[in-house]
Amino acid sequence: MKFKEIRLVLGDQLNINHPWFQSVDSSVLYVLMEVKSESEYVTHHIQKVVSIFAAMRAFAQELITRGHNVHYVKINEPNNHHDFLKNIEALCTEHGISKVSYQLPDEYRLDQYFKQSKFPLNAVDSEHFLTGREEVATLFAGKKMFLMETFYRYMRKKHAVLMEGDQPIGGQWNFDHENRKKLPAKAEISTTALGVTDQTTVYEDIQQAQLKTIGAIDPVNFSWTVSRVAAVNLLQEFTEQALPLFGTYQDAMTTQHWYLYHSRLSFALNVKLLGPMEVIRAVEQAYFAHPNTYELNQIEGFIRQILGWREYMRGIYWAKMPEFSTLNYFGNEARLPSWYWTGETKMNCMHHAIKQSLDHAYAHHIQRLMVTGNFASLLGVHPDEVDRWYLGIYIDAFEWVEITNTRGMSQFADGGIVGSKPYVSSAAYIKKMSNYCDGCSYNYKDKFGEKACPFNTLYWDFYARNRSLLERNPRIGMMYKVWDKMEDAQKQLILEKAQEIKQNIEYL
Repeated sequence: MKFKEIRLVLGDQLNINHPWFQSVDSSVLYVLMEVKSESEYVTHHIQKVVSIFAAMRAFAQELITRGHNVHYVKINEPNNHHDFLKNIEALCTEHGISKVSYQLPDEYRLDQYFKQSKFPLNAVDSEHFLTGREEVATLFAGKKMFLMETFYRYMRKKHAVLMEGDQPIGGQWNFDHENRKKLPAKAEISTTALGVTDQTTVYEDIQQAQLKTIGAIDPVNFSWTVSRVAAVNLLQEFTEQALPLFGTYQDAMTTQHWYLYHSRLSFALNVKLLGPMEVIRAVEQAYFAHPNTYELNQIEGFIRQILGWREYMRGIYWAKMPEFSTLNYFGNEARLPSWYWTGETKMNCMHHAIKQSLDHAYAHHIQRLMVTGNFASLLGVHPDEVDRWYLGIYIDAFEWVEITNTRGMSQFADGGIVGSKPYVSSAAYIKKMSNYCDGCSYNYKDKFGEKACPFNTLYWDFYARNRSLLERNPRIGMMYKVWDKMEDAQKQLILEKAQEIKQNIEYL
């Protein structure tokens, strides 16, 4: 068959509703590739690699079923050059094709890579996001800080989401203050079931390719959504079963269950099996159809994460890259403790959050921000180390959304572009929002004793060592007032204990 055009589909561009796929053109060859260059630039969780490959294979089969021509390059094929452009060049030579098109990638790294092609490439939009690449930068032109709340209100109005005319339904824009409750000890957790599939073949292919990965997997009883049908079913089940309590307990953490009322739709969204407005409208319509079932704070809290936070983070990414990836406001140089890859620490909160991440390739936003990210920030870990860990371990982590969350919000390495203050806390917050402190080897009340919780000690050490950079921040001035009121002897004990913790970090 004579082809006139190659269209490259990346592993996170599995959007069957893209204009490309709405009609069949026999002269077009769609190409999907499993390449080592994309699998090894950081060490990824095995469930993440399996999910992406399985989703790509399912998507390729869907295209074939619909009548499209597809060339699929698997990871172990002998003619796989493990490089997008080299594989495309070989296909062009084989079939005599001169036109190559691709959808604009979401990552700066790949965007630059395709611009360096020796042969012409035709770029089209991925038709997925609700904002253009430059929209956030334009909205905040001339501003040092990009306020999420400003952007969120702009998006609510632009897309008429939860609105009555030009006013928000319920009379307020944000119900975040109602979404910070700790899970009751005897709470009945209404879970949503992921469809179980057997991904043994994909897993064995990855093992044969000798890709370096982290984390655990059961390929026979694999339970992440890797097809559009499964993702749509999960959206419906989440909306019916977990959404009624999502907002209230979205910040809660517990050893009882690994995802609580969270949707686990982020992977499907980030590889584009689902569209953001599709998810938003499903949740919004559930509220309108059953107002006695859903409280507004549940709905608004979920929609804010997709309509607001997700688009906002992408906008900052394209406004600030590549410089953003080099920012290190505090000049941090420490390494991540080795137990970030094993979970083997006596700190119960860190053990649970890390072990859960290794077992499931997943942790919700507060576990990431206020447990693992919080500790890395207090310890003074280099942002590069933090970025690599988060990008590798989480199934939904792609750089456009990961780096702005970690280097920005979590580590404050950007000096305040994303957030107005560092998101650090002592053990008091973890105790308030979880059951992690129950039975822990460390005392959540102690700052410098033998069993002092490292979060408490390092919390004050963080503020002490970064005073010149933080004390004029109006949102955290109170912390320095508390520190200054402490007796000198107590402050000395805290700082000495902090040094002891740092010196023995591998044995916590």
